[in-house]
Amino acid sequence: VQLQASGGGLVQAGGSLRLSCAASGRTFSRSVMGWFRQAPGKEREVVAVISSGGAAYYVDSVKDRFTISRDNRKNTVYLQMNSLKPEDTAVYYCAAGDTWWITTTPRDYGYWGQGTQVTVSS
Repeated sequence: VQLQASGGGLVQAGGSLRLSCAASGRTFSRSVMGWFRQAPGKEREVVAVISSGGAAYYVDSVKDRFTISRDNRKNTVYLQMNSLKPEDTAVYYCAAGDTWWITTTPRDYGYWGQGTQVTVSS
């Protein structure tokens, strides 16, 4: 089983990026999927989570700027990030969980991608 994250990069404040996470090896259509991030010197934090049914959760700092979505036919989850801020700079990780409902607890996610760097310049 592999989760392959892509789409990170360097962008100016106010810009946009779209992250993708393609899963292979098994289907995750019935699993919660999420995006987490970790900035230097900080703990990993949840960014957005989407249930198998499409319900979404966002951490307060990204509400109204980020949108999580999934395409079960492609076994892929996306994170559209708009109005990016320097404080969004981090390594972003996608993850697939063992439940179908929304959970923000990292230990509920058994599969993790390798991470993709997002850097927002001021």
